Formats: sequence, structure tokens, C-alpha cells
Amino acid sequence: MSLSPFRFLPWQPAQMQQPDVFYRRPKPSLWSSPTVVIAGAAVVLLVVFVTLGPQLWRQDPAQQWLSLTSQGPLPSQWAMVVDDHGQWQPRRKVKHLTVRAANTEYVRLQWPVLPDVERYQIYRGPADEPGIGLPLGTTAKGHYEDVLQLRRQIYRYTVVDADRGLQLFALDVRPKVAISLFEAQLQGLVPVSVGDSYPSYVELPGHPLGTDALGRDILARLMAGGQTSLFVGVVAPLLYISFGCLLGAVAGFAGGWVDQATMRLVDFVIALPFLLFMILLRVAFGIGPGENGIFPLIIAMLILSWPGTARLIRGQVLSLRQQPFVEAARLAGLSNLHIIFRHVFPNVLPLILVAFSFAIPQAIFTEAFLSFIGMGVAPPTTSWGALCNDGIKTLLSHPRQLLLPALMISISVLAFNILGDALRDLTDKRSGGVPQ
Repeated sequence: MSLSPFRFLPWQPAQMQQPDVFYRRPKPSLWSSPTVVIAGAAVVLLVVFVTLGPQLWRQDPAQQWLSLTSQGPLPSQWAMVVDDHGQWQPRRKVKHLTVRAANTEYVRLQWPVLPDVERYQIYRGPADEPGIGLPLGTTAKGHYEDVLQLRRQIYRYTVVDADRGLQLFALDVRPKVAISLFEAQLQGLVPVSVGDSYPSYVELPGHPLGTDALGRDILARLMAGGQTSLFVGVVAPLLYISFGCLLGAVAGFAGGWVDQATMRLVDFVIALPFLLFMILLRVAFGIGPGENGIFPLIIAMLILSWPGTARLIRGQVLSLRQQPFVEAARLAGLSNLHIIFRHVFPNVLPLILVAFSFAIPQAIFTEAFLSFIGMGVAPPTTSWGALCNDGIKTLLSHPRQLLLPALMISISVLAFNILGDALRDLTDKRSGGVPQ
């Protein structure tokens, strides 16, 4: 066997085979960050809460439950219907402090009249707290009727000699849940024309988040307030961003004196104070104290909030009009309108979406601030800002009435801001969102 003198043929050099490996740049995604996913889920839940929530929770946000003012979370429960027949007068004498009736509408107490006591002072306080509580009133008779905002808890009633301060009687009482006949008829739980025959018990609806100072359901009011806040937060930015985009695109594409005049108008509008202009618009529309000011609020935001978007779009259009594809479109004989909608608008659309995503939380916060100072919505319409205005009055005693709407404002503003940041990073070439 003969071997070739050449291990490799000199006219065919050895070739190294390279594996077919292709490196592809990962495609950017808006939902690549867990924070953005949480923010998007929060926005979806907020929209579902204010749109589908009232369909599932059918309580009137303006309905007042007079016997359930400033209550905590309450489940649905059965309440005894009681009728007030006027001033109560006991018919029998007693030998010690006795409870004649005890419900959340009234507690009736009777005790024996002592010969050496002229006036009796009645105190009431929680049974699980030290002391005798707060004074309810003074009487010279041997009975007393307490109708001062009773709740379903154990109270300690104490009868004291008003002149000498000696404690005479004490008794723990737990009132039953009750509703007056008048309120039951007012709420539609009992027919009005029932005469003396009315049901002994009626079912009261639950209040998962409690009630406010006027007995209105907080959950229903959060849903109704969210509809107003999100309506202003979406409609107002949609109007003034559309107007700003149109004006900025015309100024940037036309140039010359049109551009100069538009920019001077932008400088003038930016110098106008928003709050003063809002007051002038309310006066111009004839809206007085206590009247709804949503329409003037949207008009004021439309007139005063478009300059930022106009400047942004103008700068982008000025840079796009010098691009080769725009010059080629001009040479091809296309009209300016066709160039704007076919070549310019698709390139500025990401900036418009980013501006819109940042304008929504700004509009929500503006509406909340104006409603908080009394220049936004008026009853019976409500918003998250108006709920904060109502809750500030009971902050020390019932802080949830302020904290719950404030939490809704914070969640919505934070979620939209996070989505705006993510959308800006996705469309920004310098951050790597768009391949260069």
C-alpha cells in the first residue's frame, strides 16, 4: 500500500468549518418588567372596579342610612323595626335600675326615685373602658331615654346624683340592631301605606368598607367617584393632547411665520395661572358654590394644558421634515396632507402615546386637587378628590374615610406613571428600545 506524499493537497488548503450561529437582538417588550406587569394589572383592576363594580354592587352612592353613620365594615344583617310613638312615659315602678327597651334606635332606662335626690345625671360609656363615660343629660324623673347614636356594642350606663356626685346605679346594656319605621319606609324596606301592621324585622344591606358621616356606603361612593376621576383623567388629556398635536404638527411642518406665531401663543398660554383661570371660567359659565364644575374643569385643562404637547410634536416634526424619505415624498409629488398622515404621523405616534400616558395621572391629580378645595364636583356627584374633602373632617375619629380615596388616587397615579415610563423607554432609541 502506498501513501500519498502529501497529507493535504497543496492546491486545496484546509478549510475550517464554522457553525451556523446567528445572534439576534432580543425584541423589546413593554411587559418585560414585573413592576410594569403589576402596574398594568392595577390599571385593569381600576377600570373594572369603576365600570363593572356598580353593576355588581347595586347600592346607591347617595343613599343615606341615618342609623348607620360612620360605621365600620358591616355584613348584611336583620334589624328590628321600631316605631317611635312620641315621648316615653313608664307606667310601672321599679326597685332597681331596669332596661325597658334596648336597641340601636333608643335605650330606655328606669330606676326608683330616691327621696333625698332632686336631680339625676346619666352617663354612658363603653363597658370595656375605665370610667363612667360621657354625660348624656340631667333629669328630675326616674327614667331616661337615650337616642344618641347608638351602636351594637356593650354600654355601661351610670346614674349619679347631679348635686352631690354620688354614684347611685350602674348597668351594662347591649342594644339590638334596629331601624326606625320612618327610615325603613324612606329606604324602601317597608311600604309607606302599611298603617299599624308592618314587618317586625327587615334585612339591612352590608357595607364592606363601612359608611361615612352621612351614612352612605363608602364602597359605592368609591366606585362612583372613580368614574368621575377616570372620566376626567382620560377625556381631558385626549382633548388637549389632540389639540396640541395638531397645532404642533402644523407649526413644525409649515415653519416660517406660522411656526413663530404658534410658539408665541404657546409662551402666552404657559404664562396663564391655571387656578385663577379656573375661577374665571366658573364665573363665566355661571357656576356658583355647590354646583358641579366638571365641564369648566375640562375646558380649562383643554385651554391651558396643550402647550407642552405642541412643543414636543413641533420639535419632532422639525427633525422629520429634513429626513430623506420626506424629501423623496415631496419629489414624488405627494401632497402635504398625504405626507403628514403617511410619513410624519406614524413616526410621532410613539411620542403621542407616551405624552398621553403621562397626562392621565396628571389630570386625575388635578381633578382631585380642585375637588378637594371645593372647585370640582358637587353633590350628589362625587369623585375621589371630593371624598378626600369629606374625609378630612373625620380624620381623627374615622381615618379610613380619607385614607381609602387617597389610596385610590395614589394607586392610579403611580400605575399610570409606571406605564408611561415603560412606554417611553420602549420608544426611546437611546435606551435601546428601538433598534438603531
